Order: sequence, then structure tokens, then C-alpha cells
Amino acid sequence: MMRSFLIALVFAAAAALAPSLPAQAQAPLRTIPAEAKRGSMSPVEGMIVEIDGKRFELAAGAQIRDGRNMIVVPNGVPKNIVVKYLRGADGKIQKVWILSPQEAALPDARR
Repeated sequence: MMRSFLIALVFAAAAALAPSLPAQAQAPLRTIPAEAKRGSMSPVEGMIVEIDGKRFELAAGAQIRDGRNMIVVPNGVPKNIVVKYLRGADGKIQKVWILSPQEAALPDARR
């Protein structure tokens, strides 16, 4: 009886996980605004980053997302990584998308 229960539990767990497996294998879909600029970014210190040799402050609540669309803390950003970013009216960086190799290979949209 206990063995039947354990087998049923294993099958229930496998069935619950099965729908998520194909989704994990696929690259996440994300939309990066056309007005986002491309650059090479490195962390400097605290809320300061360097993009293409210029230092910028990150806005309060700024988001940095990696190629899987997961949030990354500023000090977790690798040096000289290809990104797209948006600046606010105050000049501070509001959003950053670390480009996956596939995204980095795509040409920028013409404006």
C-alpha cells in the first residue's frame, strides 16, 4: 500500500512538472523597445555603470534583465556586456536588457 502511494506521488509530481519542461527549453520572448540604445556596459560602483566609456547613474528602481529576462543586480553584471538601455528625462538609466548572443547578432531597427 505504501509503495502504491509513493508511485502515485512520483507520477503526480512528474505530471505537474511536465508542462514546464518545454517552456524552460525555449528562449523567453521579450520585447525590447525600438528606442532602446545599444551599448557596452560595465558595473562601476553602487548605482553607477559605465556605458561606452561614459558613466551613468541608475535610477531608483532601475531594472537590469539578463538574456533569460531575469533581474540582475548591478554588481552582478559582467564587464563589457552588450546591452540595450533606456534613459529617463533626468538622464539616469531606467531599464537595461543584457542581450543574449542571438539578440546581439541581430541588427538594430532603423529609425
